[in-house]
Amino acid sequence: MPTEDITFAEIRERAHELWERNHRPEGLDIEFWLAAERELRAERRRTSDEVEPHRPPPQPEDS
Repeated sequence: MPTEDITFAEIRERAHELWERNHRPEGLDIEFWLAAERELRAERRRTSDEVEPHRPPPQPEDS
């Protein structure tokens, strides 16, 4: 999944939400940032799979 689909602002907002949900601990900035990126990528992947589901390759026809 290309990361250019996820903006800096989206990651920052999600990281802040995660930080607040976890009672605002100090010193875990990078962990929350990375978790936010992972969540957003997973959401985008699920969305793209729903829009364009993976199809099995066509089976060869018997002659």
